[in-house]
Amino acid sequence: MEKDRTTRLFEKLLKIFHIKLSPSKEKLFLQIFKFLFVGGLAFVIDYAILIVCKEIFNLDVLLSAAIAFTISVIANYILSVTWVFDVNKEKSKTRNFIIFIIFSIIGLGLTELIMWFGTDIMHISYLIVKIIATAIVMVFNFITRKLFLE
Repeated sequence: MEKDRTTRLFEKLLKIFHIKLSPSKEKLFLQIFKFLFVGGLAFVIDYAILIVCKEIFNLDVLLSAAIAFTISVIANYILSVTWVFDVNKEKSKTRNFIIFIIFSIIGLGLTELIMWFGTDIMHISYLIVKIIATAIVMVFNFITRKLFLE
């Protein structure tokens, strides 16, 4: 099987930094590397839509965050199941999508809670709070997707 560009890049980075990993650890770290890339792309989508909703359409920050999160989840799902995770083919696509959505809704709840706490209680800029929320939810997303999709 031919390796994709990301896999080749990852292997080059390991070689450059003289890092030797067992095949199973290399696979896990490659998956994390891909997940971070996909997560970064989803974050850009999420963050840009948040700003557009809040600044251009003057929507409430929590509504803006919910809209942005929802749109980024769709992109994230497509990339996650096709490129990042070795999705269990024996499980139905509908089941996988439902699991993905359930955990995304939980992630949205965490995002909203962190956004509310950071902006309304701590009075921190929503732009900074969004970065913190994204980092926390990204870890949650990787763990749950790894456990339930593979």
